[in-house]
Amino acid sequence: MTGKTVLITGASAGIGKATASELAAGGARVALLCRDLAKAEQARAEIRARTSGAQVDVLALDLRSFASVRACAKEALERYPKIDVLLNNAGVFPPTLRTTADGFEEQIGVNHLGHFLLTNLLFERLATSAPARVVTVSSMMHAGGAIDFASFRAPEKYSSFTAYRQSKLANILFANELARRAAGRGVTSNSLHPGGVATEIARDSNFVMRVGMRLVGASPEKGARTSVQLASDPALERTTGKYFVSGKEKAPDRAALDESVAKRLWDESAKLVGAG
Repeated sequence: MTGKTVLITGASAGIGKATASELAAGGARVALLCRDLAKAEQARAEIRARTSGAQVDVLALDLRSFASVRACAKEALERYPKIDVLLNNAGVFPPTLRTTADGFEEQIGVNHLGHFLLTNLLFERLATSAPARVVTVSSMMHAGGAIDFASFRAPEKYSSFTAYRQSKLANILFANELARRAAGRGVTSNSLHPGGVATEIARDSNFVMRVGMRLVGASPEKGARTSVQLASDPALERTTGKYFVSGKEKAPDRAALDESVAKRLWDESAKLVGAG
């Protein structure tokens, strides 16, 4: 990865930090795109301490705000003449209904819409940096999910699990549609399930779920392996539109392969975030 520039959302802790550390150790210049800048600076210091000579930057990004996403993309475009990998890693899983600064249900707003906007704003730079990669972290919990466009702003009855499944399904639909739209531009797009990992995504969940994840969840370093693979493996340079689990390509739930839903999701998302 020497000479490569990698942008990772939500990289101040968990899988994102572990991914950043591994890619920095491989020689990449890594940018941590994070909401909590104090935690991001701490992660930056830890990565640099573990990896001599690591190039690690911190950029402010709050995926709950489209204004913040646009500001982050602007800064990234000003700082990086070349972007080789965009890793859409950040995610939330709140137990109760919360909304973003732009009035969207938080899980679809952060997990999907924020990343959708960021990717679109950076896409041309990725294309001019080709071969380039977009990697989107989804979850096996996308299975059984469905896209309910009305729920993006005003869910009639909120369920954190239903909202999470929807957002993770949206991740795969988006990644697959991006792969189709990026065909011939030298940018690949793949998604993945990192496994059951003990990360901070469940920090707002009930006590039982938090303890359960700590007891049975894999380490962030193990959870980061597939993200690192999709971001760096030379054998996957041309692989696009695929879903990976534990380092291997796997068919996602049937709903994630519906091209008509993927196209509608893209078009509706573009309208909602104001992307062309």
